[in-house]
Amino acid sequence: MKVDLLGLALPAVPVVAGLLGLLVRHRRRGVAAALGTGAAAAALACAVAAALRGAREADTGIVVADFGRLAVTFGTWLDGPAGLVAVAVGVVALCVQVYSVAYLHDDERYAPYAAQVSLFTGAMLLVVVSGDLIALLVGWEVMGICSYLLIGHDRRLPEAPRAAVKAFLVTRVGDVGFLLGIVLLGLHAGSFRIADVFAADLPAGTVTAACVLLLAGVAGKSAQFPLHTWLPDAMAGPTPISALIHAATMVAAGVYVVARLYPLFERSGAALTVLAVMASVTMLLGALAALGQDDIKRVLAWSTVSQLGYMTGALAVGAPAAALFHLLTHAAFKALLFLAAGAVIHAVGTNLMAAMGGLRTRMPVTFWTMTAGLAALAGVPPLAGFWSKDSIIEAAWHATSDADAPVPRAAAVLVLAATALTVLVTAAYVVRLWRRTFLGEPRGAAARAAHEPPWAMRGPLLVLAVPTVLLGFAGLSAAFGRRLGGAHAVAELGAFTVAPLVLLAAGAALAWRRDPAADLPDTASTRLLANAFYLDAVQDALVTRPVTALARLARRTDETVVDGAVDATGAGATGAGALLARAHVAGLPRATGAVLGGAVVIAAVIAVVVGVSW
Repeated sequence: MKVDLLGLALPAVPVVAGLLGLLVRHRRRGVAAALGTGAAAAALACAVAAALRGAREADTGIVVADFGRLAVTFGTWLDGPAGLVAVAVGVVALCVQVYSVAYLHDDERYAPYAAQVSLFTGAMLLVVVSGDLIALLVGWEVMGICSYLLIGHDRRLPEAPRAAVKAFLVTRVGDVGFLLGIVLLGLHAGSFRIADVFAADLPAGTVTAACVLLLAGVAGKSAQFPLHTWLPDAMAGPTPISALIHAATMVAAGVYVVARLYPLFERSGAALTVLAVMASVTMLLGALAALGQDDIKRVLAWSTVSQLGYMTGALAVGAPAAALFHLLTHAAFKALLFLAAGAVIHAVGTNLMAAMGGLRTRMPVTFWTMTAGLAALAGVPPLAGFWSKDSIIEAAWHATSDADAPVPRAAAVLVLAATALTVLVTAAYVVRLWRRTFLGEPRGAAARAAHEPPWAMRGPLLVLAVPTVLLGFAGLSAAFGRRLGGAHAVAELGAFTVAPLVLLAAGAALAWRRDPAADLPDTASTRLLANAFYLDAVQDALVTRPVTALARLARRTDETVVDGAVDATGAGATGAGALLARAHVAGLPRATGAVLGGAVVIAAVIAVVVGVSW
């Protein structure tokens, strides 16, 4: 038995702290804060140590259960990508814990909140380091439970419980397929260890079926079409939780799992084609929906949906490294954006950009850090988002002409077209958000009186601004190192640098033409964007209402037919017993006479029979 103690410590530290935190009384804020921030800092230290240590082979793990030829183990696989993702999770989790101390300073339920954040972090780290599909599934499901609790944390908001239930149910739909995919792989490979599944000689049909089933869970967790509708509604949760879900946990898990299991997915062109279509629809749908929102958090939420489409699009065209690079850059700038948006909301008391404006001079730290995050999101060089998006567009372009690409050419063309159009739309909604929030004149008393939040909230913004900027230079170095070795490297570098910039400038110019103080016109097209193409209404009409009606019919059938038959049987037996009881009710003299008469008759019959026999 070989166990990697560092790999075990990564998820174990925040999980233990979370369980201890659940025992802390609500009034002990200091203890809860110390447990939460301490566990996040310790997990980050373990993640940094793992990343510096370098890749390790998957350990054999601890046997948890043995079902004959099929054993369930608890092991870790902490390679290079896992170490980097663990560092990203640790950084964002620590920033969220510190930020939350000030953001929820008057929240009576801070103690369970901090504990749940620790459990959420530990569950994501378990997914990252797991070397076994069952352990991965445990972390996957614990994240779902924690997201339900954290989204519905603020019970004063009527929409919070509804959003929590929606997130839980929608992701559970996908998790059914995810569970079946894991079972299918484990049974056919004879093991749930990821290394053993990779080494197994699985039939092509089994691989395709398992991968498509896994994609159902990925669509739910990573908010991919058509299971994406829960993510914008999850904005009802506290803003730090939005940052955690959108940047480092939950939605990143689906992308990471596909990247982790990519040796299986690249053996199934059909599964990657499904992923390509799903990704293309998701990235464009999310960007267009973001363009029609006035709630600053919903703009960022739909932006997350779109950027996740970028990541899954990279996976679809055979570029898992580009997908993970964008996952890391997105974790940095999206956590920064949500925490900065939280600072703005904290200052003006509303999520609506219509009541903002003029905050550039009143909140300079928030302005400059959020500007860096928005520039990275739009893809402005040399910031992080430009190079990660550029690598995805390049991968899609090469997949359209590469005969060895894992997907058909049509799927690669679809991803390429979607990524290009999404660059344009992303620039448009980023410029609109930036101008409506920070430029122009204040559009309300709260905006005129706005000021910077306390340093417990400003500090994480400055910390997250560093990777938002520096990861871009890492991407620049990698791009030159990758491209300058080829025969047409300079021309290729220019093409893949200029083309996204042209699209970005076009989108920004379209948004700049509008007055930042002006609301969107009330037209059919803007209502279509604001309601995200009414997909919620379509799902409500095609799924929710029919299922609800079927449930009501089943309840009535159970109450009237099943329960009715049981009740009728009981009532009938009771009635028959009552009739029989009445028939047996008689006065004592009559009953005595009847008994004596019966005895005389029986004696006479016996005497006759005996006499005849003699």
